[in-house]
Amino acid sequence: MKKTLFPLILAALVLSSGGCTLPERMDSRSADGTEGTLPPSFAQFKDIPIPEKATMDLKQSLLFGGESAWIGRLVFTAPYTQNGLFDFYMSEMPKFGWSEITVVRSKISVLSFRRDTRVATIQLEPDLVSGAVVSFTVSPRTETPKSKAVK
Repeated sequence: MKKTLFPLILAALVLSSGGCTLPERMDSRSADGTEGTLPPSFAQFKDIPIPEKATMDLKQSLLFGGESAWIGRLVFTAPYTQNGLFDFYMSEMPKFGWSEITVVRSKISVLSFRRDTRVATIQLEPDLVSGAVVSFTVSPRTETPKSKAVK
C-alpha cells in the first residue's frame, strides 16, 4: 500500500504545481513597437525591451531596486531563435536610450550597452526546448580613473 501511495501523491503534487506556473498576461511593447502581451512580472522593467511571450526564470534572476534604477540579473526564456533575439536587442536597445559598447555574435552571444550611470550586458544562449535563454545583467557604471602622468 505504501509503495503505491507515494508515487500517486508525488504525481498529484507535480501536476498541481504545474498549473501554478502559467503567468497572467498584460499589454506591453513588442519587438515591432505595437502592443503585445507580457506577463505582469516584466511590468517593472520599463527601461529595457522584453520580447513578447518571454517567461522569467525566478530561480536564476536576482534583482535590486526598481523602475529605471534597478540592478542585478534578469534571466528569461523566449520562444525565438538566438539570432532573432540578437537582432531584436541591436535594434531595440537604442530606442530605450542605451548606447552600444561592444557585441559578440557567436554560439553564446554577448551584447553590452550603457545608459546614464548603468551598464547592461545581455547574454544569449540557444535552448532546444524554449528557443533561447536571455541573461540580462545590469550594474552601476564605474568611471575609469584618469591616468596620472609619471614624472
